[in-house]
Amino acid sequence: MKAAVLYTPGGPENLKIETRPIPEPAKGQVLVKVKAFGLNRSELMTRKGYSPNVTFPRILGIECVGEIENDPSGEFKQGQKVAAVMGGMGRAYDGSYAEYTVLPKEIIIPFNSKLAWNVLGAIPEMFHTVDGSLSLALQIKKSETILIRGGTSSIGLLAIQIAKRNGLTVIATTRKQDKKVLLENTGANYVLVDNGSLSADVRKLFPEGVNKVLELIGTSTLKDSLKCAVQGGTVCMSGMLAEKWSINDFSPMDFIPATVNLTIYDSGQTKLDKTNLQAFIKDVEAGFIQLSIGQTFHLSKIAEAHQLMESNLASGKIVVVTER
Repeated sequence: MKAAVLYTPGGPENLKIETRPIPEPAKGQVLVKVKAFGLNRSELMTRKGYSPNVTFPRILGIECVGEIENDPSGEFKQGQKVAAVMGGMGRAYDGSYAEYTVLPKEIIIPFNSKLAWNVLGAIPEMFHTVDGSLSLALQIKKSETILIRGGTSSIGLLAIQIAKRNGLTVIATTRKQDKKVLLENTGANYVLVDNGSLSADVRKLFPEGVNKVLELIGTSTLKDSLKCAVQGGTVCMSGMLAEKWSINDFSPMDFIPATVNLTIYDSGQTKLDKTNLQAFIKDVEAGFIQLSIGQTFHLSKIAEAHQLMESNLASGKIVVVTER
C-alpha cells in the first residue's frame, strides 16, 4: 500500500510517500480500506512537532472514511462503509494517511450513504467537533445569541448552519473583509472583522453580551471572547487556529469574568454518536446542510494539501482521497 510517513517533524515536504505492507488486524482491531480523510489543524501541529508524546516515524491522520477490508471477529462485513475519528489514531498509532489502516474496533462507526467519498471524507471530525461543541458543551437553545469566532474555518462554517437550524442568532467573525459575504451567505446574521479585540463591537450589537461563544481561534483570543458573554453565559474553546496550546501566567480570577462559564470541547474525550452521524449524513444528502469543501487532493499530493492548510486559503475543509 501507499502511505504518507512522517519521519521527522518539520515542513510539509517531510511527509514522504512510500510503499509499505498492508497491516494485519489483531484481536479487537479491523483493517479499513481508506477512501478519504479530512485534514485537521492538530495534524499540522503534530507535523511541526508540537504534539507531546507523539513518536516518529508516524503515519498521521485522526479521521477517515472507507470500507471494512477485514474484521477478524466477523462483526463487520467486508465492504461496510465506516467512519473513524480520534481514539489515538495518527498519534499513539498509525492513522489515516494511507490506503489501508488498522484501527481499534471501538472507534469504528458504520454508516450508509451514496455521497461521494470526497464529501464523506469532510464529515467525521468536523461534525464530531461541531455537534459536541454546540450540543454538549454549549447546550445551545432556540432564540439564544451565539458568537462563532473563527467563522471561516470549516468548523465555523458548519457551526453557523447548525446554530441557525436550531433557531439561534449568529454572529460570525473573519479576519478578512472579503470573507464577509461568505459568512453572510452561510447564514450568519452579523459578521464582524476580527482584529483580536471584539468585545466592544459585540456589545454594540448586544449590550448585555451574547449567550454563547464558540472559540475556534484559541488561547490568543480567549480572554477577549470571555468578555463577549452575558453573565451566566458560556464560552467553549474547541479550536486552536492560532496554534498555541497554553496561556502564560494564567490567573483565573483575573481572566474569567464573574459568572461566565468557560469550558472546552475535545473530540478525543468523547465518542461520535452513530445515530447522530447517520442523521447528519441524511441532512447533507437532502441538501439541508451545505458542506464547505475547500479543495480535494490525492494522497500522492499530501504535501501540497498541507501547504494549503498552512496558508489558511482553503475556505473550507481540505479532503484527501486515495483513489483517482
